[in-house]
Amino acid sequence: MTNQNKAYILGISAVLLWSTVATAFKLALAEYSFVQLLFVAAGTTIIILLILLAFRGEIHLLKKNSAKDLMYSAVLGFLNPFAYYMVLLKAYSILPAQIAQPVNYLWPLVLVLLAAPILGQKIELRSIVALLVSFTGVVLISTQGNLKLLEINQPFGVALASGSSIIWALFWLFNVRDKRSDLVKLFYNFVFGFIYTAIYILISGDFDFFHWKGFWAAIYVGLFEMGITFALWMMAMKLTHSADKISNFVFLSPFISLIFIHFILGEQIFYTTYIGIFVILAGICIQQCKKQKKKTASF
Repeated sequence: MTNQNKAYILGISAVLLWSTVATAFKLALAEYSFVQLLFVAAGTTIIILLILLAFRGEIHLLKKNSAKDLMYSAVLGFLNPFAYYMVLLKAYSILPAQIAQPVNYLWPLVLVLLAAPILGQKIELRSIVALLVSFTGVVLISTQGNLKLLEINQPFGVALASGSSIIWALFWLFNVRDKRSDLVKLFYNFVFGFIYTAIYILISGDFDFFHWKGFWAAIYVGLFEMGITFALWMMAMKLTHSADKISNFVFLSPFISLIFIHFILGEQIFYTTYIGIFVILAGICIQQCKKQKKKTASF
């Protein structure tokens, strides 16, 4: 089997696992608060990352971090997992899964827009058009089938789901500057995020973890949203000869997620959800086509 075929298998496996997470979020949130879910999931991820570091022979790298490295991890750990998942999971606690999940997919466009002030990159008109197209998709999804009035139901939840994409984009833009091993810096990010979550729980007194269905769903999130799946994706990106071929698999996730959301959660899928997802992905494609044309022109 070629490395490219291995990359396809790993990439598709990661996307399939990510596609189940919206359902796992809702199952866990049926019994847990969003902060309890994050606490258990982040703790699970720390254990998984330690196992992966040991498997790769990189445990010793955990000791080779300067005070500056740890401070950087403290900042990034606040962005992700703490702030990102606090906002996203709160959105999931308010919205149907079929709405929260695709709205969060604005992050590729937000990433491009924020790269201008943070990395000094130029914003082109095409990027602005792409954002407007995808925002139209968000509005369509948010109407929950009431397309005649174009009235956004649960605007606070929609604002949270959209806002989480900003936090996610900021995290990855600042993460580019961190040159440590991917697993090492991710481990420390989650350690600090776990500490922040624990402090929040201590202050709020939200200690009721004795709900087994919620507990196992939170463990699942830690394994397949934050831990193992990230490792599968990293391996796929290293084996492929073209990152674009693997990255495009991610955009299958919103559609596959609808299958789990409908049959496991029993949500009736609004027709505007299908239309909105297509429109959001159309906006992302407008942005991605620009990159592809530049690469083609360079050969």
